[in-house]
Amino acid sequence: MPGVRVRFAPSPSGSLHVGGARTALFNWLFARGQGGRFILRIEDTDRERSSPEMVEDILGALQWLGLDWDEGPFLQSERLDRYRQVADQLLSANKAYRCSCSTAELAAKRQAASASGKPWKYDGTCCGLSSDRSAERHARGLPGVVRFKGPRDGEVAFEDRIFGRIVHQAKQIEDFVLVRSDGMPTYHLGVVLDDLDMKISHVIRGADHISNTPKQILLYRALEQPVPVFAHLPLILGPDRTRLSKRHGATAVNTYRDQGYLPSPFCNFLALLGWSPKSEVESLSTDELIHQFSLKGVNKSNAVFDLEKLSWFNSRYLRNAPAERLFPLIKVELDSEGLWNDEFDSSGRAWMMKVIDLLKQRVRMVSDFATQGRAFFTDDFAIEDKARRKFLKSEVLTVLMPELAARLESLTAFGLEETESALRTFAAEKEVKAGLLINAARALLTGKAVAPGIFEVMAALGQERTVARLSDTSWMEDEPRAGE
Repeated sequence: MPGVRVRFAPSPSGSLHVGGARTALFNWLFARGQGGRFILRIEDTDRERSSPEMVEDILGALQWLGLDWDEGPFLQSERLDRYRQVADQLLSANKAYRCSCSTAELAAKRQAASASGKPWKYDGTCCGLSSDRSAERHARGLPGVVRFKGPRDGEVAFEDRIFGRIVHQAKQIEDFVLVRSDGMPTYHLGVVLDDLDMKISHVIRGADHISNTPKQILLYRALEQPVPVFAHLPLILGPDRTRLSKRHGATAVNTYRDQGYLPSPFCNFLALLGWSPKSEVESLSTDELIHQFSLKGVNKSNAVFDLEKLSWFNSRYLRNAPAERLFPLIKVELDSEGLWNDEFDSSGRAWMMKVIDLLKQRVRMVSDFATQGRAFFTDDFAIEDKARRKFLKSEVLTVLMPELAARLESLTAFGLEETESALRTFAAEKEVKAGLLINAARALLTGKAVAPGIFEVMAALGQERTVARLSDTSWMEDEPRAGE
């Protein structure tokens, strides 16, 4: 589709959250799939809430997601003269007026309307003032705002690409504020002028903006400019079907990054929140998402954020990803936990690839390599209580495990077949179940009740480390904790 230009315009009053990330993703996918342009704009005119730190946070989150922009980032704070120029233009054309109603006056009117059970909208008190009277009040320095002078009859309708035809009665739309008393533009003035100047063809944003759209269409009409295509995305809800918020857990994208989620499965998961692909396959690469995405596939119904499903996508990606691709990510995690050894990237690199392939079948996040897999990268690890209670409670193990260690030490080859044969033969000789020794060895070698296959673990650790850990009897002296 030639001429497609879309934008993502976050406010830097907080971190990039899941809903904003999905909006950015859908815009980006649409632009990439249609051969268009993806523009990044920062709406930073709220001086009290915006901060440079949040701008950097948002940019970092977008970069982590892989959502590169073609133009920008543009800052609204650098376009203030443009907004004021157009506000003056609308005032001169009698399409806007100055309003000096005080905050107290407006609050009183709202309260009166609420008490009578009626909805309130600005009643146009200052609209009736003559231009001379309005200018005189403004010249005297009375605090005030600039309001849009809307029509009193007719309708405002638009064809939403997702929700269909939406109609609002003009008389229900108040004369909304264009410029605040401090001279800063409101959202409505800023977003319309930005979209016009940046030649935005499609406005793809959350459904919570549907109520803003009629006001903005009125502004387009007043400026005698074409209206872009609107597509409003369904909301993202928590498991309890209320709007996703912090009470449901993390909502900031960078928090998920720090928890060990990966950008590719995260984007795959986000894409399916309110959009149905053409195929029945859920696991899609970035290229497949670009190829399949369309606004026709976006659902009207709200989407539910399922953390378990996100974790499933992440674990599936880890299982299928080559060890070499995961290696730099795992290196960061190991380094942050003090587990990194430069040998892992030199003489021990081949060993690292084998360990990654072994561990990735059971992990859900990159951080799990440093937690669940700690025993592979250091001898400084603890045996978890569950493993101790379940697999090390038999007194006979205090004798059998050192003897098993001696048997394994005598092996001339230390592969999967040799270690399994030695353990099972030893179990038969001692007339105990092989499972008793396998589970105890798993606890002593990894510290975990659940781990990869024990013989794969032995092969990965090597003969020397396996024998040393099974020979170590210090676990017998550990006092059981209260309640065990």
